[in-house]
Amino acid sequence: MAEYYLPDISRIPTLSCAYVTRVLTQEAFADLYRPEWSNALCEDRKNLDVLGVGAYDGSALVGLAACSADCDDMWQIGVDVLPEYRRQGIASALTSRLTKEIINRGKVPFYCTAWSNVRSVRNAVKSGFIPAWVEMTAKPANIVDEMNL
Repeated sequence: MAEYYLPDISRIPTLSCAYVTRVLTQEAFADLYRPEWSNALCEDRKNLDVLGVGAYDGSALVGLAACSADCDDMWQIGVDVLPEYRRQGIASALTSRLTKEIINRGKVPFYCTAWSNVRSVRNAVKSGFIPAWVEMTAKPANIVDEMNL
């Protein structure tokens, strides 16, 4: 089950973190298709990854929120923070800034998380998002049995 969120335009905060942040365009993603950024970017759909905001500790990227143009008018946000940099407000600072960047480009940002991913749910809410819709997926029993081996 997945829950999708839309921003409450009147509640999108301006959040900061202890690191320098900067807006990244598609050209900057070329070397970032690595496992540590797999929630923010999707190597199988590189052409859809259009915009991001990175947090930098010196020259090292430590957090990345990026969005994919899943349709003409809506861009989906994904976010990753390196494990040693988590719990410092980086994810919410990046998510809220990227949300504003998307809106400034005339698109609708949206955010998705599994119901069980409490940290991601908290990030969505802290970044000004509210629940909008839910998606439930059913799989045949034999596929579920194989997944549980």
